[in-house]
Amino acid sequence: MRINEHPILSFTKGKLVKFTFDGKEYEGYEGEPIAAALHAAGIKVLGHTHELGRPRGFYCAIGNCSSCLMTVNGEPNVRVCVEKLKEGMVVETQKGRGELK
Repeated sequence: MRINEHPILSFTKGKLVKFTFDGKEYEGYEGEPIAAALHAAGIKVLGHTHELGRPRGFYCAIGNCSSCLMTVNGEPNVRVCVEKLKEGMVVETQKGRGELK
């Protein structure tokens, strides 16, 4: 589920690292956005809207929207579309804006 080749862009991969998402272990490449690692692992829903509970996914990929807010290593409201993956990170979904699951 990763783009490996592109006619204009080039992709460099860091070393393969392990991280946990909602208690389950996954692998991704160090330095890639957390959201990209989750997407590559088949995780398309990153959260739900606060009022209606509608699923939110990987949307802007530049840190402007709030579709990808998650708790990372205990810190809520991290934009995982721009936060770089590191070995051993603990990533968790949030119920709504700043509310922990």
